[in-house]
Amino acid sequence: MDGDRNDAEQLARERAARLEARNERRSARGKPTYGAGGWPTDAAQTAIIAPRERDPAGAESVNLQSGTPEPQAGEAPTQGTHGRRLAVSTAIFGLATGLSRVLGLVREMVASYYFGASGRINAFTVAFQVPNLVRALVADAALSSAFVPVFSDLLEKGERRRAWRVASSLFWLMLLGLTALTALFILVAPWVIGIFGNPGHDRGLAVGLSRVLFPIVTLLGVSGIIVGILNSYDHFTVPALSPVFWNLAIIIGLAIGVPQAGNSSAKLYVYAGSILVATFIQVLLPMPWLRGLDRGEERLRVVIDWHDPAVKRVFKLMIPVTLGLGLINVNAVIDTFFAARLIDPDLAPTAIQKAFLIYMLPQGMFSVAIATVLFPTLSRLASRGDLRGFAAAVSNGLRQIAFLLAPTAVVSAVLAEPIVRLLYQRGHWHPPQTPVVAGALAAFSAGLVFNGAMLMLNRAFFSLQSNWVPTTVALGNLFLNAVLDFAFYRVGVWGIPLATAVSNVVATVALVILLRRRLGRIGGSEIALSLTKIIAASALVALVSWFVWHPLDGALGRSFPAQVVSLGAALLLATAVYFAACRALKVREMQALLSLRGRLSSR
Repeated sequence: MDGDRNDAEQLARERAARLEARNERRSARGKPTYGAGGWPTDAAQTAIIAPRERDPAGAESVNLQSGTPEPQAGEAPTQGTHGRRLAVSTAIFGLATGLSRVLGLVREMVASYYFGASGRINAFTVAFQVPNLVRALVADAALSSAFVPVFSDLLEKGERRRAWRVASSLFWLMLLGLTALTALFILVAPWVIGIFGNPGHDRGLAVGLSRVLFPIVTLLGVSGIIVGILNSYDHFTVPALSPVFWNLAIIIGLAIGVPQAGNSSAKLYVYAGSILVATFIQVLLPMPWLRGLDRGEERLRVVIDWHDPAVKRVFKLMIPVTLGLGLINVNAVIDTFFAARLIDPDLAPTAIQKAFLIYMLPQGMFSVAIATVLFPTLSRLASRGDLRGFAAAVSNGLRQIAFLLAPTAVVSAVLAEPIVRLLYQRGHWHPPQTPVVAGALAAFSAGLVFNGAMLMLNRAFFSLQSNWVPTTVALGNLFLNAVLDFAFYRVGVWGIPLATAVSNVVATVALVILLRRRLGRIGGSEIALSLTKIIAASALVALVSWFVWHPLDGALGRSFPAQVVSLGAALLLATAVYFAACRALKVREMQALLSLRGRLSSR
């Protein structure tokens, strides 16, 4: 542990020396320099405004939302306006991502109406798993997570022209490389799909669907570069809105195309084609905002400079990032393998996937929003060597995630069956499928908070460019998940999600221990105190949600309006009780939320 702390201190000293040298160069060119607090005096600081506290030791005031130092006496208070703007961006990002997740559920409701959860839809589920895995390994979030720290570091050093040249090179390298990979997969698809046996009792259909879907890997590869650039400039809203239009395009495609198709196979090809068209829309939508960043040479160009060390560094960083983020999807593929091979190829893969989509709704609304908005700030703090501010930002992110996800996990476990029934049970979805999916949702919910924490902790290590740490943990998690899948599949479909939940708990504990060794401390006492209060409030949520829903369900029946009333009343009262309990217990994250609401309402 002492060795790790000494390395961190040495890194901080080296970065401080680079900052001083950079200030001298900027001053000589008449450009703004960086202040004593480590944040730029030209108002480029991107901290999120939140309540402040004084360090007990009498150090400078720290912004609890971002962990960055506040201006001291005599320094210009330049961050207020920009901080308020980023606070609004955070709220808008969360709302946009939440809207996307809600529309994703609407998309799944429409798909469930047409296809149900058993039969040939399981061929589609398996076909979509393969390109989705490759996307996670070499495109989209994995590429963006490796690209943002390098691109942001070049911008911080004032090398803007080089930063854009690096971005251009990566854009074209990913486009060409992933196009070649797509062509290769189209050739070997029968052998790849054959690993999963005979999903939906129609392997040929699964092969054909996977060939239609695989080009999304190329599209999302270039999208990873575009989104990374926008995020580095603190533009979060448009990338968050792109998936909204992705979901809308698929919903429209299903509503128009499926009724015109002659048989179930044709209907599934309409589904796959709608996803491909929607992905084109998702990639093209942010382009106008990307052009809005152009200033002279600062634009994407047709250039490939693989000799630039920064380009090589992105690919070097991508190796562990790819494994760290992609192995989560490898876990999903392993889950699908056990579900299709050893449980029920006609129901289990889609049942797990439907439960997973409900489970991911709060992840997208809360933990993804928090981790994505904090990621560029963490990268800049790491670049400046501000490990104290970095630790405070990570601690706050973990507490905010727990505050938002703990009650959600309780509700999705206690009310799993009425939630699944309300969302899916119509059309070709038959009542016996509902408890199977509900059991999977309840099992997934046990790991909801930990999955959100893993996302935040992974981004912390990526910001420190210590990418092999979460990768090593992810490899261990992959092995553990496979072992637990083999142990738990015998209990039924819900055993597979339970294995994932247990693996998430173990991986989160490992990441916290390793990050604490790297930073010295991450505010463990503050996290423990908040968690204790949050768990107490969440216990009340469990009681209220069940004892409100159960009698209403018995009295009103199972018609759609009756389910909306009984489930809606339970959720509303449980939410009110949770916020009241948190306020009574003086949960600090509740105060930060109220502070943000006050700032937004005052605009």
